[in-house]
Amino acid sequence: MSRTNFDELLEAGCHFGHLKRKWNPAMAPYIFMERNGIHIIDLHKTVAKIDEAAAALKQIAKSGKKILFVATKKQAKQVVADKASAVAMPYITERWAGGMLTNFPTIRKAVKKMASIDKLTNDGTYDNLSKRERLQVSRQRAKLEKNLGSIADLTRLPSALFVIDVMKEQIAVREAKRLGIPVFGIIDTNSNPNNIDFVIPANDDATKSIEVILNAITTSIQEGLEERKIEKQENEAAEAPEKKERRAKAAKKSKVEDISSLNANVVSKFIKKEED
Repeated sequence: MSRTNFDELLEAGCHFGHLKRKWNPAMAPYIFMERNGIHIIDLHKTVAKIDEAAAALKQIAKSGKKILFVATKKQAKQVVADKASAVAMPYITERWAGGMLTNFPTIRKAVKKMASIDKLTNDGTYDNLSKRERLQVSRQRAKLEKNLGSIADLTRLPSALFVIDVMKEQIAVREAKRLGIPVFGIIDTNSNPNNIDFVIPANDDATKSIEVILNAITTSIQEGLEERKIEKQENEAAEAPEKKERRAKAAKKSKVEDISSLNANVVSKFIKKEED
């Protein structure tokens, strides 16, 4: 069963590429034709590539790992924030900070700084600061929240990157490639697909195009999360009788040891009495 279909993608305008003069020849396998100087993307290939990417992302989610969504272009920001947060995945929709992946410990320190500022507020220390200091702290907190708030729960490197517009997010792609993190991307006709692990050829400028693809992707991620949850419950249910049996055995062993200890004490007291 396909995650999307040709008509759905067509209606969302996923087939519109860039002007012919702006194309990247490496995208030739995904281009169906040229019309009025604009390249038209082969949506049959897009459908197949969405299914391929969705299946891989589902497995990553099922294994309990994180997928980082990256989209700093205006048309994609809100839809990415909504879709990623709906499946509890981290995302970056503001400026990509250089070293976000390659210098991850420093980024984690900045995230922890947010937590320490929140602690100041909760324990009352914030109220004892001067008006100027309070303003500085609140500004710092707002800046950190804007840039890193959406990755506050990302305690370790992500297992995959999902990128919208790999040309605009080339620093993120480079960092992921350096660390061996697989990259999934919506690739338009002006981009280079060669260093992207899972290519989804489609219009990366239209919000509707981005949304219809993200719907398919996040639905599969949600399925992966649900399957993980069910498996966990089944494992716990299967382990329950074993745990009960282990506890019973441990209790029995403890009881036997207590009786043995008691008997040993009685015997030693008896021997001592006899000696006396």
